[in-house]
Order: sequence, then structure tokens, then C-alpha cells
Amino acid sequence: MRRTVDYYFAPQSPWMYLGHDRFAELLQRTGAQVRVLPVDLGQVFPVSGGLPLPQRAPQRQAYRLVELRRFSEALGIPLNPQPRCFPVAGDPAGWLITAVAGQDGEAAAMRLTGAVARAVWAQERDIADATVLAELLDECGLDPQRLAQSQQDSVKALFAAHTAQAIDAGVFGAPSYVIDGEIFWGQDRLDFVERRLAG
Repeated sequence: MRRTVDYYFAPQSPWMYLGHDRFAELLQRTGAQVRVLPVDLGQVFPVSGGLPLPQRAPQRQAYRLVELRRFSEALGIPLNPQPRCFPVAGDPAGWLITAVAGQDGEAAAMRLTGAVARAVWAQERDIADATVLAELLDECGLDPQRLAQSQQDSVKALFAAHTAQAIDAGVFGAPSYVIDGEIFWGQDRLDFVERRLAG
């Protein structure tokens, strides 16, 4: 039986960006299925003890930049630790990824998620801007109508349901990979994800 990974993330997360392509490759290697579940960390943090980046202690903010540079260099993934369009609201991209997952499937949603993350961290683009989101749909070969569909109440409600589901699963940060109720937090846990899938 094929295993399924619940993939919880914030579309604007640099850590999701650093792990996304490797996670996609892992899914191909293992044959595992994925549920692409963008969430609103602004709803997750208050119930899990997390803080939005601007509210974190200066020491934590400084160390985050060091770690982003370290992982970017170690993985060979281009990343600007302080991009022009960050912080940025993730909900519009989250709604769009949710709409694409529902209409075009998880593979298309994975493709768009990677494009959204690159837009922030490698391309200096504003993923809260509808024009940018339309461009990303086009670059991914997806139906432009998905942008309008992403504004529907039903899609926004599903995005909210993903967030509630993440909270119920014990998720407290992004990215989180959940397999049979077991959480693996962070792109640096992908080796453990692969071992769990193999087991």
C-alpha cells in the first residue's frame, strides 16, 4: 500500500523553499502520495507557542539569517535571506495552491508551490500580488481561471480547514511532514521522512 504524507507549509516559508524540491524527489523515489496542505501560520503560532518573525528576539532573528545562508550554501540552492518582498502575506498563494490541488491534482499543486517559493526567495517577487500569481500559473502551465477560483469562499474555507487540521495534528511550524500521525518538522528532517516511508 502506498504511504501518504500530509505536507503542511506556509507558502512564504524559506524553510519550505529549501526543502521543497528534495521532498518532491523523495516522493518520486519512494512512490509515496502527498496531500498538499498550505496553512496560515498566523493561526498556528498562537496555539503552539510560536511567534511571527518581527516579534522574535533579536538573537533568534540574527541566527535565522545565519542558518538560511548555511543551508542555502550547503544545498546549492539560491536564496536571498532578506528578500525585497518579505515579510509577505501567504494567504493569497495558499488559496491559489488549494484551488489548484482541488482542480488539477497534487502534482500540479506541488509544482506551483515550488514556483511560489522560488518567487519569494530567489526572484524578488511579491506573491501577495495577483499579477505575480497569474504569472506563476502561466509559468507552471496551469489554467488562469484558478486565480479567480482561489477567491471563492469554498476555497478559503478549505484553506482554513487545512490550518485547523494542522493544529489538530500538533503542527507548530513549517514545513511539517505528517505520516500516520507522526510529525517531522523542518526540511532538515527529510532523511527521517524517507526512513519512515521505507519502514
